[in-house]
Amino acid sequence: MGSPAPEGEGQGPVVIHAWSAPRSLSTSLMYSFAQRDDMEVLDEPLYANFLRVTGLDRPYREDLLSKMEQDLDGNKVVKEVIFGPGEKTYRYCKHISKQRLPNLSSDLMKKGKHFILIRNPLNILPSLDKVIPPSFLELGIGELVSIYSELCELGKAPPVIDADDLQQEPEAVLRGLCEDLGIPFQPQMLKWEAGPKEFDGIWAPWWYRSVHKSTGFSKSRQYPLRQVRRTVGSQQPLLPDPPLPVPANKKILVWVGDELLPRDSAKVSVFDSVVQGGDAVWEGLRIYDGKVFKLDEHLDRLFDSAKAMAFSNVPTRDWIKDAIFKTLIANGMFDNAHIRLTLTRGKKVTSGMSPAFNLYGCALIVLAEWKPPVYDNSHGIKLVTATTRRNSPNSIDSKIHHNNLINNILAKIEGNFAQAEDAIMLDKDGFVSETNATNIFMVKKGTVLTPHADYCLPGITRVTVMDLVVKENFVLHERRISLSEFHAADEVWTTGTMGEITPVVMIDGREIGDGKIGPVTRQIQKAYKILTAGQGVPIPRNDVA
Repeated sequence: MGSPAPEGEGQGPVVIHAWSAPRSLSTSLMYSFAQRDDMEVLDEPLYANFLRVTGLDRPYREDLLSKMEQDLDGNKVVKEVIFGPGEKTYRYCKHISKQRLPNLSSDLMKKGKHFILIRNPLNILPSLDKVIPPSFLELGIGELVSIYSELCELGKAPPVIDADDLQQEPEAVLRGLCEDLGIPFQPQMLKWEAGPKEFDGIWAPWWYRSVHKSTGFSKSRQYPLRQVRRTVGSQQPLLPDPPLPVPANKKILVWVGDELLPRDSAKVSVFDSVVQGGDAVWEGLRIYDGKVFKLDEHLDRLFDSAKAMAFSNVPTRDWIKDAIFKTLIANGMFDNAHIRLTLTRGKKVTSGMSPAFNLYGCALIVLAEWKPPVYDNSHGIKLVTATTRRNSPNSIDSKIHHNNLINNILAKIEGNFAQAEDAIMLDKDGFVSETNATNIFMVKKGTVLTPHADYCLPGITRVTVMDLVVKENFVLHERRISLSEFHAADEVWTTGTMGEITPVVMIDGREIGDGKIGPVTRQIQKAYKILTAGQGVPIPRNDVA
């Protein structure tokens, strides 16, 4: 069987991508392919980019980052190293699945031939723990499933081989794999010389000691399986996965606790206070043009809320900022993104209400998503008035930005049933407070009015817009406002980080003004857009091209 012509647009070799979790015989398989006379191999070419982006620690981290400085930009590695020119027919790239980060070029998956190497986690964990503490991110199994799913969606369903099968029947497995990849099998793939190889990564002294003693695939050590109790009887049928508003969010990484996890693996303990009682505080952040807008103001409010809730062992401001930046960089999110930043009181030693059970410290969640403004800011939205009243400071002070949002959710349910985008919430005396999700403004005869922040959250976007109203030379009044005043307003808009400046064209079936977006609203929208384009805390990208 002759050698096929290289794939792709350039003259480079045919690239064979081998994806696996760590400690899955991936190095032995790399050594096997390296015996071919038509093959060059690359040992984890994306490793430097992975450590730079995630900030994970390794015994050899500094040495690797300094010696592989040219490989710190993952997309440059994809273009110039993985798919760059070469003298051999084939280029074998050993990849560890967790190193495929969302900010890498889609060419990595679209080009070349791919296969997946799997192994029983019970055979991985004993040796993984010798170098790094095991975690779901370090194991990379969730990302391995994501890679398989993405390749299937691209119409490139990859061959999957089992490391145990490879050890038991190496020739049969290698022949089958080569056939699936469309390349000829060569018998020399079954044996190699013991000792280090010139293409080994810098990390080899920590990871490759046993494989350096080998000259071929050896029989696997079997670890006993613990007996698993199976449930008896019928199971609840699984619902199909619904489509996501933004499909790209299927592959995001989420910061939970102190690590980045794939979306489907990003979970907190059932003993966490946010599960037990909604006992957490949160902020919403927006990303514009490589900057986090009003980051320090949001962190000020987060810490104020945590103090009001008597949280203990709260992470430092710098640590939270670092987690935010690492999450954004890992996901490649530098514009048109939104962060739901949550700080829980943390995990409890036993279920119960008392914070005395919280002995593990706070838990941080950084959920970054691709998310355009959630309302129709070009045509406006409809509101209805909810029967659910806004919390009084006598019960729960809305100035604490907490996760116990039942008050707001009940109002939102009323809005959903009325087929309105949101619901206006009144205070105990019947005056307008805010909507279930946003602050609210109105215009009457050129004067801008907004309710006092007695019952409502004094939103950061609200304060920003109040400043803009004054700077744009409008008169601003902050006072009690009745519902009928909003019904008769010339213009109405809402404000919030997630939705920005949203025009309201109808309230309770009454058109606002002429039912179209008014001139004051448009002027404030324009001023806000200019402001967000120029302000914010830059996301550090000193080593990103």
